[in-house]
Amino acid sequence: MIPQIAERADRFALVRSVTHPDSTHTVAMHYMMTGHRHRRPATNPMNASDDFPCFGSVLKKLRPSDTELPSGISLNAPGLEIPLGHIFPGFFGGFLGGSYDPMFIIDDPSADDFQPLRPIEGVTAARFRHRANLLAQFDRFRRRHDSNALVQTANSFQAKALSLVTSADAGRALDLTLEPQTVRDRFGKSPFGQGCLLARRLVEAGVKLVTVNWTRTYQPGIADLWDTHARQFPLLRERLCPTFDTGFSALLDDLQQRGLLDETLVVVMGEFGRTPQINKKGGRDHWAGCNSLLLAGAGIRGGALHGASDRLAAWPTRNPVSPEDISATIYHALGVPIRTKLVDHVGQPHSLSTGNPLLELFG
Repeated sequence: MIPQIAERADRFALVRSVTHPDSTHTVAMHYMMTGHRHRRPATNPMNASDDFPCFGSVLKKLRPSDTELPSGISLNAPGLEIPLGHIFPGFFGGFLGGSYDPMFIIDDPSADDFQPLRPIEGVTAARFRHRANLLAQFDRFRRRHDSNALVQTANSFQAKALSLVTSADAGRALDLTLEPQTVRDRFGKSPFGQGCLLARRLVEAGVKLVTVNWTRTYQPGIADLWDTHARQFPLLRERLCPTFDTGFSALLDDLQQRGLLDETLVVVMGEFGRTPQINKKGGRDHWAGCNSLLLAGAGIRGGALHGASDRLAAWPTRNPVSPEDISATIYHALGVPIRTKLVDHVGQPHSLSTGNPLLELFG
């Protein structure tokens, strides 16, 4: 069901023995997106201030951007849960604070009117800058309030936002219409496919870490979810696998053709796997005991296999890999020492990762 990806198996490594104990979406997402198990693993929590920061937030902290675009950007929102109200943990700045949240782009990149830095109607960039200058003049009248930490934080956010929306470079990086239509077609007309294309543009523009989330739906009334509790096989065959096959294979080709694959780590993963048994609805349920992920680029040996499972793909039988090991591998590829300490909101230091990088996968 993924023939194009199969043809490119010489460009990625397959890890077949990822395992952890959490089978609830929220805490499993946090675990996989941070490398740290959630403080309340037996719950179904929302984003909280004591969460461990996600990869994009860590990059914003440790590798600040030297462009108007931030170091961490999250496309298609975190599962498009932001507008739905249930804010999943694992996608935010956590104990680093909201200023280290990735930049979230919730607009559908496959939409004809995609323009995430959409200007106010009738307001040009020059007029926007004039308004910012006028605001600065008013600000001089209230300097006595500027020692307040909340005001300082708000001023910082405002300055970054103004810089971003008036930046020609940022606007170009986010403008998919600058791509030839043949290239856009190759990635597929889906949020995932166009998100992969946008991710490449952002990496070229200097963004250090881009997360392409799988959207909850891309057609009204049709839920394209990998959470296949029912009708798994037609969903995989007709919708999920073809969309993934087109977008990911195009990304591998595009990065390689542009000479970017050797210096860009590409990770494909979910929060857990699916049960070995098929349920009564023709689907599979949550299963964290064993699942797989793909790694490509950044020196990863193409065609490599790591780990193995039993004949039912229920449990690892060789070289089990934890979320801690995954985070250590990601930070290793990024050149960030994995024992770097982050200090939380109560002054407690935490290592970026307590796992071991999969060094044998690097050629």
